[in-house]
Amino acid sequence: MFKKQRLLGRGGSVNSESLEIAKTRYQTGRVAFEGGQYREAVENLEKASALLDRNSRLGGEVLLWLVTAYEAAGRTEDAIALCEQLKRHPHLETSKEAKRLHYILKAPRLQRPKEWMTQIPDLGTIPDNEGKIRLAVKVTKSSGQQGPKVPEFVDLSQVNTRDNRFIWLALIASGLTVAGLVWYSL
Repeated sequence: MFKKQRLLGRGGSVNSESLEIAKTRYQTGRVAFEGGQYREAVENLEKASALLDRNSRLGGEVLLWLVTAYEAAGRTEDAIALCEQLKRHPHLETSKEAKRLHYILKAPRLQRPKEWMTQIPDLGTIPDNEGKIRLAVKVTKSSGQQGPKVPEFVDLSQVNTRDNRFIWLALIASGLTVAGLVWYSL
């Protein structure tokens, strides 16, 4: 019971069912954040925060994750506003982390040259576009333009599978070399 009251803060007004729901939402939000699903993370962390005492240690931890989720989701102003509130949090660790995050969020953005940036394609749309890419390759080849080379399938019945004399020569030379090394090592 004492541990539950420490998690919830001085009031202890959250029942155990709400606490379990909040913990589940918190974990779901963290997993979504780490998976790059920032809107889902914000949604789960906001719901977890609503179920907890904001002045508790766990409530502060959830809100710190919410700050980072807001920033990742492009809601920088919400992240800064929440950091302002968390800087006055009763738990020292939470307020220190909020001050650190606030400093980072308020720092000026550096301009990066385009050549420093790498464009990452959206891999989620690849299966949808596979047929379109093949069609586009066929269209460019038929129009006479040089397009990307598409690998051609080879009929294995047409491949010359006769033994090559060079392979036998190489095997014999390798065998003689190994035999000579063994002979000299004795």
